[in-house]
Amino acid sequence: MMGHQSDFQPKLFHYYVNLEEKIPQDHILRKIRNHIDFDFAYNEVIDTYGDNGNVSVPPPVILKMMLLLVLYNVRSEREFMKTIPVRLDWLWFLGYDLDSDIPDHSVLSKVRSRWGTEAFKLFFERIVWQCVEAGLIDGSKLFVDASLIDADASNNSVVDTQKIEKYLNKSYKRLESRLDDIKASKKTPADSRYISTTDPDASVTRHGGSKSKLRYKTHRAVDEKHEIITATKVTGGSVDDGYVLSES
Repeated sequence: MMGHQSDFQPKLFHYYVNLEEKIPQDHILRKIRNHIDFDFAYNEVIDTYGDNGNVSVPPPVILKMMLLLVLYNVRSEREFMKTIPVRLDWLWFLGYDLDSDIPDHSVLSKVRSRWGTEAFKLFFERIVWQCVEAGLIDGSKLFVDASLIDADASNNSVVDTQKIEKYLNKSYKRLESRLDDIKASKKTPADSRYISTTDPDASVTRHGGSKSKLRYKTHRAVDEKHEIITATKVTGGSVDDGYVLSES
């Protein structure tokens, strides 16, 4: 007999809703939660919190949120916070329930400023070490790959350091004191010659048949066993993967 769906009537109360039962056993977030203990974050950032004031979002929850942002390629932190209540797997992974209060999106940017770069480097190292202890990494074979990222700077800011016109650019004059160090970090002759006055660490890079743009490059070392990223480095867009591998 064919069933017919009745008009939807939202329930005021939901009894016996267990998020643990809603998450498949082979879900990627369940695998991450089984292998990674995020509680180490408490001790690593304890010095950045005071003894008084409002109670913060727990550091392990913040770390998990940042992981979800990258893992699911969410476009913005504002969109991410709006999406959490409708994703049962995210709620479960973060330790929330259906009626939990979701933090404001500004929490993430404030925490990045509070914790600082070194804290996140340490987080990465601790998680990689947990993967080693869990047998997910053996180090017998590594692959290096890289991706180009457009710099947030205009090509109009690029000056030719070998032409006299550079001295008419006020931004270049402010940059001159740093020029020797910047040139030393460039890996190709063209890259050391053409420098952006607004983002000198970026490289003028051409990829395929595209136009030359100011770009960065993210390099990743990946262990073969379970494709775990074991190291990362950001350079100017012209730096070759082989150079980064030999330097490491």
